[in-house]
Amino acid sequence: MTPTHALPAAAAGSFRLGGDLPVNRLGYGAMRLTGPGIWGPPADHSGAIAVLKRVVALGVTLIDTADSYGPHVNESLIAEALHPYPADLVIATKGGYTRSGPNQWMPNGRPANLRAACDGSLTRLRRDRIDLYQLHTPDPTVPYEESVGAVAELQREGKIRHIGLSNVSIDQITRARQLVTVVSVQNRYSPQDRKSDDVLAYCAREGIAFLPWGPIGFGKGLQSAAIARVATSHGATPIQIGLAWLLARAPVVLPIPGTASIAHEEENVSSAAITLSADEIAAIAAG
Repeated sequence: MTPTHALPAAAAGSFRLGGDLPVNRLGYGAMRLTGPGIWGPPADHSGAIAVLKRVVALGVTLIDTADSYGPHVNESLIAEALHPYPADLVIATKGGYTRSGPNQWMPNGRPANLRAACDGSLTRLRRDRIDLYQLHTPDPTVPYEESVGAVAELQREGKIRHIGLSNVSIDQITRARQLVTVVSVQNRYSPQDRKSDDVLAYCAREGIAFLPWGPIGFGKGLQSAAIARVATSHGATPIQIGLAWLLARAPVVLPIPGTASIAHEEENVSSAAITLSADEIAAIAAG
């Protein structure tokens, strides 16, 4: 068996979530392993299983999912493909949305819903405790402290090891930290979608993991001339350069690119070995 530290994803280095849960910094977002509109099962069930197995074989030790992906489909696929889980694999899931159809997302941060969501995730993932449970989004109809407090209660009951937040501002992070220890923040972020620059800077100062979702801009955020030039000089693809740039942004950045293709996953993981110069990093940042 190949040692974990020798696998391709390990080239990105590691980070300790909460100080005690090591993961390789280049993770995998499993959302795309569902039907159109993130609804229903994937068109190719066996292909989705094969992708998940390949993800782990490449040394990825952080997989991100949510109860709302499918809904429920994504978590069940992960368990089918990977349970019993490798000892070093961290599965992060989320709760806080309800779904009524393809591409339909309704925030639901009511404590009763979050409890039901967490319990469902535990069952589908076949786990006694979720390593990283993330509040998926603030619900404008529920005081944020109520939603965070519900997750804190689940942690006290032993159902959650660490707590993360998603789609949040610095104000919401600081409010949550009055109630719980926040070990991760997951916001939309890519080389050309940098509205969360301030949140990333805050996480870097505080030692909080920052998980950029949509890290390659859904294929549209990597079309700058600077990325094209850097890709050519490295004999790499724009996707690989975009991910390498994210890894270079700060040691707390843990990109979670998603794909339903083994070939694309291998392309993504290859970015872990790319080292960009300071000039290249600056050029990409300047657009």
